[in-house]
Amino acid sequence: MEKKDQIPNLEELKAIAERLKELRKAKGYSNYEHIAFELGMSRSAYWRLETGVNFELKTLIKICRLLDVNLEQFFQGIDIPNSK
Repeated sequence: MEKKDQIPNLEELKAIAERLKELRKAKGYSNYEHIAFELGMSRSAYWRLETGVNFELKTLIKICRLLDVNLEQFFQGIDIPNSK
């Protein structure tokens, strides 16, 4: 049985993490520490997002607003397979 605090390492989380990094750099934030400051987050908290840690949707919405992208634009190119 999986413990409640253990999050499975999903490929989709890795894809989301890569998308965060890609959009951050495209918007001129060459260093993750700068965007963390703008978001009011600790550097380590934001770094975890870019390494594929599961996070709340309200955090994603806050990031999208700062980067001036909507959710559709954010998820563009991220495929989530159907369960069988």
